[in-house]
Amino acid sequence: MPLDAICLSGLKDELSAQIIGMKIDKVQQPERDVIILALRGVSGSHKLLISAGSNDARVHLTVHPFENPSAPPMFCMLLRKHLVGARIQRLTQPPAERVLEIELQSPDAMGVFSEKRLVLEFLGRTSNIILTDSDGIIIDCLRRLGGEENKRMVLPGLKYRQPPVQEGKLNPFEVTPDIWRAVFRSAGESTADKWLLSTFSALSPLICRELSFRAYGDVDFRLDSAQDGGEALCREFFALIEQSNTGQFEPCVISDDDNMPKDFSFTRIMQYEDALSVAAEQGFSAMLDGFYTRKAQTARVKQRASATVKTIKNARDRLARKLAMQYEELKKTADRDSFRECGDIITANFHLMEKGATILKAPDFYAEDADAVREISIDPLKTPQQNAAKYYKAYTKAKTAEKYLTEQIAAGERELGYLESVLEEISLAEGERDLDEIRGELIETGYLKAQKQGKRKTPESKPMLFESSTGVQILAGRNNMQNDKLTLKTAAKVDVWLHTQKIHGSHVIISGAEPDETTLYEAAVIAAYYSSARQGGKVPVDYTQVRYVKKPPGGRPGMVIYTDFKTIIATPDEELVRRLRRG
Repeated sequence: MPLDAICLSGLKDELSAQIIGMKIDKVQQPERDVIILALRGVSGSHKLLISAGSNDARVHLTVHPFENPSAPPMFCMLLRKHLVGARIQRLTQPPAERVLEIELQSPDAMGVFSEKRLVLEFLGRTSNIILTDSDGIIIDCLRRLGGEENKRMVLPGLKYRQPPVQEGKLNPFEVTPDIWRAVFRSAGESTADKWLLSTFSALSPLICRELSFRAYGDVDFRLDSAQDGGEALCREFFALIEQSNTGQFEPCVISDDDNMPKDFSFTRIMQYEDALSVAAEQGFSAMLDGFYTRKAQTARVKQRASATVKTIKNARDRLARKLAMQYEELKKTADRDSFRECGDIITANFHLMEKGATILKAPDFYAEDADAVREISIDPLKTPQQNAAKYYKAYTKAKTAEKYLTEQIAAGERELGYLESVLEEISLAEGERDLDEIRGELIETGYLKAQKQGKRKTPESKPMLFESSTGVQILAGRNNMQNDKLTLKTAAKVDVWLHTQKIHGSHVIISGAEPDETTLYEAAVIAAYYSSARQGGKVPVDYTQVRYVKKPPGGRPGMVIYTDFKTIIATPDEELVRRLRRG
């Protein structure tokens, strides 16, 4: 899934039509390898994401929110100094290279504009973001390269030089059919995809396999078995180059049966046939944003929340084991009446008990059959009265146990539901701020120990903000504590409250007493999406006015009871949720 040179070419053309002429308003560095440029212009505003990660190097417009670190890194501060207020003039790409240059007109402290370039290199482990002046002198870079192991030095104060071209490889855009045929004669016994990958630059392994499949119906086709002298492969190769030259790109994402993205490309991929699905995207930015950003955010949150998740899962598992034992004990109390009956039978038949006997056989007046006899175990060392008292005591103990076990099981099930809701919150968390609030909630509920506060206190996050297609404001809580605050304190009594039916999820509030049908359905979709039923199909969502939502006595954060509700069926729709989101 690399961002190859051809894919970058299509992306450059798309971005050029969207951001040229726009000014850089803000610069963020939410992650070590990620820079966000907030752009504004006559046509509106955009956020340009630039990543120099070894496995996810890319550039594209993004709609996802990002959190600033408590203190901006030095490279971010430098970019703010040189780029805030700069206007984007042009985007260029060296031929067949995974390098994109953004030419800028940047003002200095006196307001005098000068030319600067932001060079983006998407080269795997050595991916980089480099800022140069008008003479090509490096002002600074995200990743400094130098030393004996590097042939090219990238350091502040040096002249910027482009990455060396791949030795022994041909530029596919400069190859003619005659050159192709001459090179093909030395292909030997190699498979088509490996020969393409080793012979030409700018082609990713995915595209090489695709060309092999399009030519011969096999991604592992051996060239020595080609009966046409490679003409089919030649035809598909030049068709792909023509597609690139004319800008007829088809951005698409390849996903598995669970709708998890596996790869992407600038052209429709056919090699997977029915094994994977291929979905066309509206553009390169939409493709890359959907493929990488959500996936990367999920991975970062998962990594940072691993310790908290482990603590909660351990607590949940302990509670589940405890509940299983309590259920077993409760089953045993179901036969408690037999203890009382044995005590009554012993009391009525003291005269039948013989000294040293271990079993009493006496008429069972509790049985439907008048002639029934019950055999009761007795202790030969105890008196008849003591044996009867033993059974009465067992009955009383079982009766008391049933009462307390029923209460403990009910409380345990509520606590288990709460822990499941916390795990669901963590899975839906979008950043460190959300995780901090969840940890704060767990400290209040006693599952985590409070730690010493640092100098900087993370500001409290706000509920997620949406705007329906008809312009109505919709709010959704990010965690249990925020759900409580949103529903019980912030929302007006006449606002409409929504929540998935008997499923953990966010509290959703529609501003106003009588929302239109479109707003109501879109709010239900939001409630379904931000719940544990996100990956499911149709989800029942209850809705009522806030006045009918109450906090039960002793209820954990996020737990409420409600009345006078109706139910609407909604299907989680990520695209719709992203389109409606405003903050």
